[in-house]
Order: sequence, then C-alpha cells, then structure tokens
Amino acid sequence: MSDHYVYVLRCADDTLYTGYTTDVQRRVAEHDAGEGAKYTRGRTPVELVHVESFESRSAAMSREYEIKQYSRGRKERLIE
Repeated sequence: MSDHYVYVLRCADDTLYTGYTTDVQRRVAEHDAGEGAKYTRGRTPVELVHVESFESRSAAMSREYEIKQYSRGRKERLIE
C-alpha cells in the first residue's frame, strides 16, 4: 500500500503549488484552512489537480523536488 504522496494544487491566483504528504485529503484541508504552507495561505481556496503515490518517503520527496524544478508549462502538461 502506498503511504506517500506528491500532490499539485492550483491556487486561487492560478499559481501551482507542489507538496508531499502521507494524507492528501487532510493536507488539502489544511491548505484551504490557511494552515498549510506559507505559500498557499494567501492563495485560498486551492484545488487538488494532481496526485502521485509512492512506496517510500524518499521516492516521493525526490519526485516532489523534480516537479518543483519543472517550468510552468511542463507542470501544466503534467496535470492535464
């Protein structure tokens, strides 16, 4: 069973935020409540637009870093 996730949110200002979690629904709720990452606090509501699951934390964290290096266009293609 996969316990580690990388997710992409579309913020209210149409920017994209990428993060790591072990509970996607809880984490999205935290972002929406203004309790998530500093970046998303002023950009609510957020919409979950992409999720990938991984067997290990290290694999998920590596993928999160990889996605964060993507250009805006490449991120848009990923979430299509």
